[in-house]
Amino acid sequence: MGDKILMKGNEALAEGAVRAGCRFFAGYPITPQNEVPEYMSWRMPEKGGAFVQAESETAAINMVYGAAGTGIRTMTSSSSPGISLKQEGISYCAGADLPIFFANVTRGGPGLGNIAGSQGDYFQSTRGGGHGDYRVFVLAPNSVTEMGNFPRKCYELAEKYRIPSMILADGILGQMMEPIEFDFEPVDPKTLKEPAWALGVNNGRKKNIVRSYDLREGELEKLNFERAKRYRAVEEHEVICESRMTQDAEILLAAYGTSSRACISALKMAREKGYKVGLIRPITLWPFPRREIRAAASNGKVKAVLTVEMSLGQFVADVRLAVNGKVPVYLHAKPGGAVPTGEGIVEAIESIVKRGGKGPGLYDDGFYN
Repeated sequence: MGDKILMKGNEALAEGAVRAGCRFFAGYPITPQNEVPEYMSWRMPEKGGAFVQAESETAAINMVYGAAGTGIRTMTSSSSPGISLKQEGISYCAGADLPIFFANVTRGGPGLGNIAGSQGDYFQSTRGGGHGDYRVFVLAPNSVTEMGNFPRKCYELAEKYRIPSMILADGILGQMMEPIEFDFEPVDPKTLKEPAWALGVNNGRKKNIVRSYDLREGELEKLNFERAKRYRAVEEHEVICESRMTQDAEILLAAYGTSSRACISALKMAREKGYKVGLIRPITLWPFPRREIRAAASNGKVKAVLTVEMSLGQFVADVRLAVNGKVPVYLHAKPGGAVPTGEGIVEAIESIVKRGGKGPGLYDDGFYN
């Protein structure tokens, strides 16, 4: 808290983790998130923590597994292909109920793709990403301020529910510079209570074991059902969503991250042209704000929902499930590192209005019907 600071998104992300009490970082370079490990390489030693330039993404996530097992706040970060390489380790962390925090500053794909910002990792992020039955708490910032302030929330929720947590951003948010004001005081790790499950010095306590497997008959089933209870609690209590001008909206925009910034611009332009347009922005991608989106789309005035995303259409699948057929849901798609514009979104709105609430067909003009 205090004065505003001009920072790059990646640097704000790293500083936010440091301020939230992170004292171990392991990572491997990949564009467009390289500023995160670069920043941590001097901030961790400065705060008495440890920074490790790992030999690979696989090594980095397994180092995080080991450090998190001692109960300290840890972090790793990467971009799309690098996160894919970490998925086995993330699944291990979920299987060991370790409250790790990681960030994906996404790039265009599939494959190596390009280094432009993208939202093509939505399915990977919101469906666990690795093998087995597990969930990851996912926060989607749309500004440098949120990049810096969301790590604290990720740590707190990860520790409360003992699940992995992540920030899903993109190369645009990682590279842009904006003023940021941190909305929390720095956390002193010494003030954090040591978890009862953590490894460490045994001063007469019971033996703790951190592992991601259980070969006893029926025990893994019990563990998975127990985790499911925690996941339901997260879905019940931890949804975060933002709405703008939805009360009288006839066209509802749905977007997250960078795409939502373009929608805010489109919202203003559309209103100036007389179109009653509103915006709903999920901030938690998991848990997904199903009830909030369904309520906004079912107000009796909304005639169609237009989902805007920097992918061929992943986020739109969850929007469709939430709307549940109440009104048509269309997609304005900008894949492969392309970025939606306010003007382009307004054109899409006008296309729906002119067709009486019916958008173009499959992939025509960037729509998916």
